[in-house]
Parts: sequence; structure tokens; C-alpha cells
Amino acid sequence: MISEKLNTAVYGAKRSAIREFSRLARETPSCLALTLGEPDFDTPECIIAAARAALDAGETHYIENNGSMALRECIARFELEKNGLDCSPREVIVTAGATEALFVSLFGILNPGDEVIVPTPAFVLYEEIIKLCRGAFVPLDTSENGFQIDAAGLAKKITHRTKAIILNTPNNPTGCVYTPESLKAVHNAVAGRDIFVICDDVYRQLVYTSAYHSFTEFHDLRAQTLLVQSFSKPYAMTGWRVGYLIGPETVIERLELIHQFAVVSTPAPFQRACIAALDFDPSELVETYRRRREYVLARLDKMGMDVTRPDGAFYAFPSTKKYGLDSADFCRRMITEVGLAATPGFCFGAEGFIRLSYCCSDDVLRQGMDRLERFTRSLK
Repeated sequence: MISEKLNTAVYGAKRSAIREFSRLARETPSCLALTLGEPDFDTPECIIAAARAALDAGETHYIENNGSMALRECIARFELEKNGLDCSPREVIVTAGATEALFVSLFGILNPGDEVIVPTPAFVLYEEIIKLCRGAFVPLDTSENGFQIDAAGLAKKITHRTKAIILNTPNNPTGCVYTPESLKAVHNAVAGRDIFVICDDVYRQLVYTSAYHSFTEFHDLRAQTLLVQSFSKPYAMTGWRVGYLIGPETVIERLELIHQFAVVSTPAPFQRACIAALDFDPSELVETYRRRREYVLARLDKMGMDVTRPDGAFYAFPSTKKYGLDSADFCRRMITEVGLAATPGFCFGAEGFIRLSYCCSDDVLRQGMDRLERFTRSLK
């Protein structure tokens, strides 16, 4: 059969279990979903207006493969002023969301059998992209270390085949921010080795602490650091599908070929919208998430559910181990018995946890916590 003649890497790819539980929630009458990590806010009007103005001005033609120079200059300036990352526009590729930036990075650096270390819990996307790029996914469990990276544990995972480490901070699904000690452990592990560090910092602007640090602050390892960013989360632009990739020019000039042959370029009218986004202050949205976080943590504490305090993103990742159910059974029963959907921890390589997304309305969140409390009481 012709369907059996596809690229063999495709047959091992799995559909997102997150989407599966979201689908189950949609098919269950009156079910509330705290599953998807998508802001409940609409894209700010100033960003929409910029796209509208671009369309009215006839900006509907091909642009440079790596994005308009105006946007790349704006990104370079933003990263320097906000995050202290000194890069040139030539080191920036405007991508179709962070997902394409990750795919371009991994496809570009991996040879068959190369290993990528991923601290878990981790977004399921990483494992599947690594496998599609013929690499080997190497999980580094952080669940017994407060979701932080242990230097000794990391050292045990590094082999002669290690090509990259992916760091996602704030983390999806835990909401935790890596400490300077965690980042220093990675720095020491890769310094002097031909190992890339891919920094997935898409939640960087959604933090509730002044103690946030990114691996990109290690300027001595700039030559082996790739930064993945997205407009989706901080600016409520998930449907726009725009992000960017930053890396050393000698690497970017090769990775841009993958981007060019995959998508050519991102939509022209969105360039001006993204420039407007970088001028938008998301602090009001952050404060809303902060307030919701405090509400969720207070409710979880009242229920007696153990949870590591998230310092960023918009997720809580409480433990369900004491209830005697695996995470999938816990979430399936919660949907059918009380009409509440969460994402099971196995989706992120962390059994015994569930992910609760609090990027939803206060009313939905209140009802959701009420249903979670009712469900956990029924299990005792």
C-alpha cells in the first residue's frame, strides 16, 4: 500500500494527548475545560489596527524570507533593551510561531541518532519534533528536585551523541522558573562541548518574580545558544502564528534555508502588527494571571493538593499521587463525574500530576475549582 511508503519517522509520531482530552471535554455536555494554554483575551486592538493598516496600504506581497527588516530590527532592539541580548537583525528569523522555530532549529542541528536532553515535565511537542528530525529524545526527570535541574543528574545524561539541551523557562506545564543554579548547571555541562542550548522562552514576559533569568544571559556561550520566541502568549496572538528564532549568524545563515524552503516567509501584513505588539505593554494581562494564580493556589491548598508554586506562565501542576489513580484515569473520571477537564501529567512525561490552565475567566475558574474540590473529596 502506498500509505506504507511514507517517511518512516512519520509512523512513530503521536497525536497530541492534550488535544484529545480537550476534545473529550467538548463532547461532554456542560464540561468546563482547563486544558489548553491559550489566553482568554482577544488580541489588543492596537495590534489588530496595525495589521489592518498594512492591508489597507497594500502590504500583501512577498517579503524577505527572514521577515521584514523593519520587524527584525525591532526584535533586535527589543531583545537588547528588555533582555540584554545583543544581536543583529541578520541573526533573526521571523517564523510561523515558536513551533516552526523549534522545528527549524532541531532539523538544522540534528543528524540521525543525535541526542537531545529535555528536562521533564516538558511540552509534548519537543519529543515529537526530535523524533521527526531523526534524533533521540533523552528525558531528564526534575519532578523529585522541585522541577529544577540537578547538575549530577544532567551529567549522567550527556554522552558523545548529545547535540542539544532544550530549556523552557517559565516551564510548560509546571509554571516554574529555572533558578540561577539550574542554569549554571547547564552552562557548566555544555561549556567546551559542541552542544547547543535551545532556549524556549515563550513565557518570558509572563513572570511573577523579579528573580527570572534566561540562559541567554551567558554571553560566553552565545555561539551555541538558540533563542525561540513567540508573539502568541504575551500578546494573545495564538492564531496569528508568528514567532522568531535568534542565533549566531554563522548558524542562522544555514537554518534560514530550512525556513525558506518550508514556509518561504511569514505573512506580510503581520510584520507591522508584530512591531506594534513589541511596543505593547502586557503588564495588565500579567497582573490578571497573577491574581488568578493566587486564587488557584489558595484553592489547591484548601483541598490539600500538593503543588510547586509557579512563578510564570499560566499553569498550575498539582500532584495527584495520593489519590491512587494514574493521571489519565484521574482526568477521565473527573470529566465524566464532575464535568471538569484538565490535562494529565503523562502528556508531559510526568505521571502523577495534572496541569490546570488558569487563562480563563474568573467565573470559569471558580466553577472549575469547585468541581475539582468536589471530585477530590469523592476520592478520599
